[in-house]
Amino acid sequence: MNNKTIEWLLQGEAWIEYRTRVDLFGQTEKDPQVISARKAMLADTKIQSLLAELNEWPGTVLNSHKSASQSFHKLAFLADLGLNVNDAPVKKIADKVMKHQSSQGPFQLTMNIPTHFSGSGEDEWAWALCDAPIVVSALVQMGLGNDKRVISAVEHLDGLVRDNGWPCAVSPELGKFRGPGRKDDPCPYATLVMLKVLAHVPELHEGKSAKIGVETLLTLWEESKERHPYMFFMGADFRKLKAPLFWYDILHVVDVLSYFKWARKDKRFKEMLKLVESKADDEGRYIPESIWTAWKDWDFSQKKIPSRGLTLFVHLILERTKQ
Repeated sequence: MNNKTIEWLLQGEAWIEYRTRVDLFGQTEKDPQVISARKAMLADTKIQSLLAELNEWPGTVLNSHKSASQSFHKLAFLADLGLNVNDAPVKKIADKVMKHQSSQGPFQLTMNIPTHFSGSGEDEWAWALCDAPIVVSALVQMGLGNDKRVISAVEHLDGLVRDNGWPCAVSPELGKFRGPGRKDDPCPYATLVMLKVLAHVPELHEGKSAKIGVETLLTLWEESKERHPYMFFMGADFRKLKAPLFWYDILHVVDVLSYFKWARKDKRFKEMLKLVESKADDEGRYIPESIWTAWKDWDFSQKKIPSRGLTLFVHLILERTKQ
């Protein structure tokens, strides 16, 4: 990345400056410029708004995992920015999240699965493999990886892996609910978010589960024209750049896979990364090709102009692949 692009990023919002200084400049958390940027990030009105909303955890009853307005996605976003339990508001939120832990280990959300989808049609505390890993990953990133409750959740979720990735799985409260696919197929999204959990637990990087999960996603990319388990496609929409990294799309997949050093050497990963890189303008900046309308106040919500936030996310991945 050229100096002009870095300077452009440093002129962005405080969270962009903070992550740029730490992850691209390599400045330490004790550096005065980093301290200043982090302080400004925590004071930012949009960050404060997210924290206030998450303080009402779990928030709106879950009825769509893809909805970018869901609390667990916002929790994951703040974790990606570097907020942690040393920040008083985050510690309070984390305590609320872990207050509802299932007997199996994963943390629960309030959700309502309609009867025509094999649910009860009533609000209840439960978890699914398309939300529990996101919550657990956020808690690990926020500094709770050694908490016994989090370790229990990681172990249970990790243990659900099959020889072709993670399935569509739910807690007992949800009965026979399952997504639109064959039960023997892997769920691409569950596999992706489970790999994100493992990505932030270094001792699991070389484990069997990680190897299976990575191979599952890379094979799905290789066979993207023929295989679409649980109706997760890797077509035109999948290949559009979009931020934040919430759903099943190319940037989210490449981001998660980039944490596994051995996966970066795979030609299929390199092919995806090359496609992402090809979308840069002459100055190494990236323009959103798709947006989350629920995040309309953020800089990655405009399709026609370069986004510092999106550009940062791409360059964080590129920087990681150099390590």
